[in-house]
Amino acid sequence: MSAVPEQPITTLSGAIRAGLSCRCPRCGKGRLFEGFLTLRPRCESCGLDYGFADSGDGPAVFIMFFAGFIVVGAALVTEAVYHPPYWVHAVLWLPLILIVTLGPLRPMKGLMIALQHYHKAEEHRIDGTDTPTGTP
Repeated sequence: MSAVPEQPITTLSGAIRAGLSCRCPRCGKGRLFEGFLTLRPRCESCGLDYGFADSGDGPAVFIMFFAGFIVVGAALVTEAVYHPPYWVHAVLWLPLILIVTLGPLRPMKGLMIALQHYHKAEEHRIDGTDTPTGTP
C-alpha cells in the first residue's frame, strides 16, 4: 500500500469520472469494488479507507425510476401497436429489465460514493459541524 497520491482528485468532474469508472474517489486508480457491489475495505493504491462510504438504496432508487419509465413505456407502446401475446412480452421485457437495472447499478453506486467523498458527506454533519441534529 502506498501513501496518499501526489495529485488527488480535486474537481467535481474528476470525482464523477472516478465514480462512474468504479475507481477510488481520492486517487482515481484503485478499484472500488471487490465483487459486483461489495466495497473493498480500502484503496489498493492510496490506502483510502472506504468506511465512510454508505450509498444506501440511493443508486437502486434512481435506477428503478429510469428503468421503470423505459420498460413500461416500451411495453405500452408495443402492446398498443402490435397486440402481441403475453409470452412475447415476457421474452422482450425480462431481459431488458435485467439490462437496464443491473447494468448501471455498479457505476451509479460508485458515483454516489465518489460524490460523498468529494462533498465530504457524513452522517450527522450539517454545515461543517459534527453535532448530530437535535443535540444542543
